[in-house]
Amino acid sequence: MEKNLTSRSEDYSKWYNELVVKADLAENSAVRGCMVIKPYGYAIWEKMQAELDRMFKETGHQNAYFPLFVPKSLFEAEEKNAEGFAKECAVVTHYRLQNDPDNPGKLRVDPEAKLEEELVVRPTSEAIIWNTYKGWIQSYRDLPLLINQWANVVRWEMRTRLFLRTAEFLWQEGHTAHSTKKEAIAEAEQMNDIYAEFAQNFMAIPVVKGLKTESERFAGADETYCIEALMQDGKALQAGTSHFLGQNFAKAFDVKFTSKEGKQEYVWATSWGVSTRLMGALIMTHSDDKGLVLPPNLAPNQVVIVPIFKTEDQFDEITNVVTPLMKTLRLKGVTVKYDKRDTLRPGAKFAQHELQGVPLRIAIGARDLENGTVELARRDTLTKETATLEGIEDKVVALLKEIQSSLYHRALEYKNTHTTKVDTFEEFKNVLETKGGFVSAHWDGTIETEDKIKEITKATIRCVPLDSENEEGKCVFTGNKSLKRVLFAKAY
Repeated sequence: MEKNLTSRSEDYSKWYNELVVKADLAENSAVRGCMVIKPYGYAIWEKMQAELDRMFKETGHQNAYFPLFVPKSLFEAEEKNAEGFAKECAVVTHYRLQNDPDNPGKLRVDPEAKLEEELVVRPTSEAIIWNTYKGWIQSYRDLPLLINQWANVVRWEMRTRLFLRTAEFLWQEGHTAHSTKKEAIAEAEQMNDIYAEFAQNFMAIPVVKGLKTESERFAGADETYCIEALMQDGKALQAGTSHFLGQNFAKAFDVKFTSKEGKQEYVWATSWGVSTRLMGALIMTHSDDKGLVLPPNLAPNQVVIVPIFKTEDQFDEITNVVTPLMKTLRLKGVTVKYDKRDTLRPGAKFAQHELQGVPLRIAIGARDLENGTVELARRDTLTKETATLEGIEDKVVALLKEIQSSLYHRALEYKNTHTTKVDTFEEFKNVLETKGGFVSAHWDGTIETEDKIKEITKATIRCVPLDSENEEGKCVFTGNKSLKRVLFAKAY
C-alpha cells in the first residue's frame, strides 16, 4: 500500500483528501457528491454508532425508523425549517420510467407519471416525525416521548468533501416530545453533554460546549446547543448539535396533549444529531504526515500482531505463542488482529498499519521467542520498546489507556494554545491570519456586526460558550457595549 502523503504543512486540504483514500476509509462514488464508505472506514463508524447508541439507550431513548420521503406540504408546514433547508432539497416529481422511443435501449421519465404532490428526500426528519407524533400523543401519560433514528439524509451540496460535506450522509437524529418547557430544555442540554462526553472519552477530542447565535441557529429552533472542535489547521468544526425547538413543530403539526389538569396544551420539543462528519473530525484532530492516528477506543483493531519468520516452522512456533495471547487480550476487551498474510513482507505490513492508524503494533520473531520478548510500537508517538512476553497482556491494556489519554491531552493542549483573547479588530485579523484557532472576543450581539465580520475575515461565531462568565467590554468591531466574549473561528 503506497503511503507517501502530501504533508500537512504543504497542503492541509490535499493531505486530508489523500489520507481518507489511501487509508481505505472512503472514496468518491459514481453519484456526484456522494461517497462510498469502505469497510475500514465503516468499521470506525460502527464503533462510534455502538457507543452513542448505548449512551442514548442509557438515558431512556428508543430507536425507530421513519420514511425517507416527506410530502412537500408536510415539509413546508413549519415555515422557518422549510425556508432554511429549501435550497438543499432533492425532490422526487415522478414515479416511473419508460423506454425512450427516440433512443432505443435508453430510458426516460414517463411524462404521464407525475406525482400529485412532490416528495422531498429528507434533509432532516422533523416534518415527517411530528406529523407521526400527532397520532402517538394524546395525554401527559404519553410523554416524554424519547425517539432516535439512525438514517441517511440528503442535502444537495455543490462543493463536496469526503465525510465533511457530502450530498448524502449517515447520521442519527433524536426527536423528543415533553410536557414542559423546562423538561425539553433539560433534554437538549443533556444530549449536548452526551455528545461532549463521547467526543472527549471516545474520540479523544476536547470540545467547547456552547449556544449558537440567532443567525447560526437550526432553522425552526428556539435555541441550538453545540459542541465545537478545533482541527490541526486552526479551523473549527461543528461536531454535534442539540436543538430546543420550543412549541414550533407542535403548533405547525397540531400536536397537543391533555395535561393532568385536563387542559389541552402543545407539547415541547427537541431534536439532536451527529453525523459521519465526526469521521472528518477524528481524522483531522489526531492524524499526522505518516497517516491516520486512531484513539484506541474507536480503532477497529486496537492491536495488530505481525509475525517475523523465515521458515514455516518458525511461523508455527510464533503462532503457537500468539494464539493464546490473542485469546487473553480479547477476554480483556482488546480488539486484536493477527496479520499472518504471506503476500506482504513485515515492513510493508508495518507501513500499512501505520497508515491506517492502528494504535499498538506487536512484532514477534524467532529471536523474540528465544528471548521471551516482543517489540511494541506506539502509533501516537512512533516510539518502540522491547517488552517481556510474560505479563504482556496487562502491559498492552495499560498502554492502550495511556495512548487514549495522551491523544486527548495533546489535542487539549493544541486547543488551549490556539484559543486567543483579543480586544481590537487588528488583533482579531492578525490572529486569524497568523495563528488560527478560536478567537475569544467581545461582540455587540447584532446580526449586522456578525455578518460584517464574516464578510471581512471569513470567520463566524462558532458559539457563545456555556461556561463563559459575564464580562463587560467593547465589541471588537463596533466598539459598542458587550456583556461577554464569544468564540470566532474560520470553520469547515
